[in-house]
Amino acid sequence: MPTGGWAGKLTTTQARRRIIADTVRTLLLFLLLSAASYVLLGAYVYVFQSRLLYFPNTPGRALTATPADIGLTFEEARVTTADGLELHGWYVPAGTDAPTVLFCHGNAGNISHRLEWLQIFHDMGLAVLLFDYRGYGRSRGAPDEPGTYRDAQAAWDFLTRSKGVAPARIVIFGESLGGSIAAHLARDVASAGALILTSTFTSAPDLASQFYWYLPVRLLARFQYPTVEYVSHVRAPTLVIHSRDDEIVPFSHGRKIFERAAGPKAFLEISGDHNAGFLVSGSRLTHGLRSFLQAHGLLSPLERVR
Repeated sequence: MPTGGWAGKLTTTQARRRIIADTVRTLLLFLLLSAASYVLLGAYVYVFQSRLLYFPNTPGRALTATPADIGLTFEEARVTTADGLELHGWYVPAGTDAPTVLFCHGNAGNISHRLEWLQIFHDMGLAVLLFDYRGYGRSRGAPDEPGTYRDAQAAWDFLTRSKGVAPARIVIFGESLGGSIAAHLARDVASAGALILTSTFTSAPDLASQFYWYLPVRLLARFQYPTVEYVSHVRAPTLVIHSRDDEIVPFSHGRKIFERAAGPKAFLEISGDHNAGFLVSGSRLTHGLRSFLQAHGLLSPLERVR
């Protein structure tokens, strides 16, 4: 008997409803799985946030060189923090009453990966204190935001108390993440000779929102490092250095930091990427640094690069 009539129509309608129901269930399952994955990703970012910010093991904690490898005399520095941790660093002296650079490095590696910067400052006649944050290099502990601030304060105390360096003769320098740490220190001590920030972000959430635009990073952020807030309270002369070619921290961050800086300030535009821009820029960088330091009485105009 041929199918047709009401029975055939009913069968066709039921089949369509079943297809629609299956499609809706599949779509709901997909949405639920997507939502669960999104929540899990957000939870991972929140819980393991420090692993996304600090990279003490990249390329490694082992010291790969010392200032002696570039022909410089240095002293091992043992710096004790307010919470009792011992930090490791190097103090590279210069001439009598030479200004001293307190060097706050970026979020990866350790002081042995900053010898090019050390050479630049030494060639200008500056003493330098390089130190590793807690959990970096040979320093004890594990990094976190309050801890890195205490580490920088301990380095300041080492220079002013153990080495007898006058605060007005200290240049606080920070690269990338270290720029925020340096700005925090300059705000708190209020008596530094100068602050220099290179390749620094306005805040950790500002930068994270560009990498993780699909997540509510400002709600998830456990680390702030609000550089723009700190520089707005710094009275020391401030030099902001940034490259338009920086592929990690956009040039706009450097400009915003400069705009918010409260004290006498200057902006130095360099070229090259985030990690090698200071080397690529060569004399443009060194001339800019020297001019800034001379303008604020930290280098004599008569001093020449060695």
